[in-house]
Amino acid sequence: MQTAEMFEKERLEVDALLASGIFSRAPNLALLLRYVCDKYFDGAADEIKEYNIAVDALGRKPDFDQKRDSIVRVEAHRLRKRLKEYYEGEGAAHELQIEIPSGQYTPKFVRVRAPAAPIAGRTEGLVPLRNPETVQAPADGQTRSTLAAMSQEEATHPVEIATVPAVMEIGPASPHPDDAAGSARWRRWLVLAAFTLLVVGAALFVMSRSHYRRISASVSTFPAALPGEEVRILCGVESGSYTDSFERSWQSDRYFTGGSPVQSPSNQVIWGTRDQQIYRNRREGNFSYDIPLKPGIYELRLYFAETLFGENNAAGGGETTRLFQVRLNGKPVESLFDVIADAGSPSMADIKVFKDVSPAADGKVHLDFLPDTKSPFLNAISIQPGVAGKIRPYRIAARDHGLTDSRGVTWDPDHYARGGQIIPRLNSSVENADPELFRSERFGNITYALPVAQPGKYTVNLYFAENWFGEGNPGGGGVGNRAFDILLNGALLKKNFDILKESGSIKRAVIVTQRGVEPTPQGKILISLVPSQNYAAINALEVIDESP
Repeated sequence: MQTAEMFEKERLEVDALLASGIFSRAPNLALLLRYVCDKYFDGAADEIKEYNIAVDALGRKPDFDQKRDSIVRVEAHRLRKRLKEYYEGEGAAHELQIEIPSGQYTPKFVRVRAPAAPIAGRTEGLVPLRNPETVQAPADGQTRSTLAAMSQEEATHPVEIATVPAVMEIGPASPHPDDAAGSARWRRWLVLAAFTLLVVGAALFVMSRSHYRRISASVSTFPAALPGEEVRILCGVESGSYTDSFERSWQSDRYFTGGSPVQSPSNQVIWGTRDQQIYRNRREGNFSYDIPLKPGIYELRLYFAETLFGENNAAGGGETTRLFQVRLNGKPVESLFDVIADAGSPSMADIKVFKDVSPAADGKVHLDFLPDTKSPFLNAISIQPGVAGKIRPYRIAARDHGLTDSRGVTWDPDHYARGGQIIPRLNSSVENADPELFRSERFGNITYALPVAQPGKYTVNLYFAENWFGEGNPGGGGVGNRAFDILLNGALLKKNFDILKESGSIKRAVIVTQRGVEPTPQGKILISLVPSQNYAAINALEVIDESP
């Protein structure tokens, strides 16, 4: 089963490989590796396709034809060869190795062997060498790449694996054993070499901490969060931390009483999230959380994904199989809560949002999980400073990375989407709005399911620009080439919506606004774009709490 620590080790292996210099003369291979690994870490392995790689990673135009252009297959073959050479040479001793199986593009992380145990009689105190033979010449690049590939645990607690012969290879030949003076010089030189390696290793480790994301050790005491601070907890994760796709840090489990940690299978796919790891572990049973917070108003989110019960899951069943209660500061906020029914299917990410949350008189937020039919569970908790009466607005751009627009407004990368795929539209020439917001889109048959607080009313803004059809665009044609229905919470908002017809030009964006939208009974704003002519497409969206 994959743990948070193993997940981070996979990320570190990718970073170490890219930093090793093996792609210095093959930038396309670096781009290809980074793209497929990022998609794997985002839980979007189904998007690792030949067309997406060609356009998103290798810069081919949107009209890329894989039958005529074999660039992806050729580069993937070169990447497999380069990885094989690396792990037969410099990376041979790496515990974790990356493979791109033949006929596939999704990366596979293979654990080759357990870390070497200390061997009696070897010199103590030396920085461990992954592959001692590679330091035969005093090349800074070799030493740096070897040490950068070490895991944090090894760098913090050096193991005794640097043999005397390997150290001797760095410098001059050893003196004759009968020469006492030479033997003394040899010992002094060995001590100096060991000290030098230790200093260099420590320096490189400090440098690498600022570049690579690491598993950090859990602390023994957990003080209350200060106003303005955020609390993120991975339930059931016993140690370490995790940095998600939005660069937010999640800490190991804490503040709990009762229940037991449980892990889902490492190959379990969680739908509707960019961060599979948040849902890989859970606390299950009859349990509670007592989370210390400074006085203030907070927004609370609880994360669930049912990976045990439901169709295609190990225990079978479905709706009504697991029902439980959730209480917040002693008051029920969910009764007969059914994660499968709330999410819409098993193995689907589900988030419940609560606004205006404040600590109780004892300075803690209390969460209690009580069974109705089966044991309750919880995957994660996030608490962030809130705004009285409102939840934080959603501003989402249909792209892999967030952006700050010309007004200084921050837009998150695409998430909460089901269906469709993201593609850049670098040819966008929008003039009546911030052009950067329209240089990527999600197209296909699309639904966004955004969790919001109940009760409430929300304003929904949908941003569109036609970057494929129309005179001057790659797809040619014009009005009538693209049409789709827009539905909010299942109710028809626009029938046969045609972006080009509504905007009047490929240089103009159009915003569809609907106010007073109430969430579904499950606490979601559902935005569906259903194609009727070619594919639906959207560039960005906003959901803003209207509460006074």
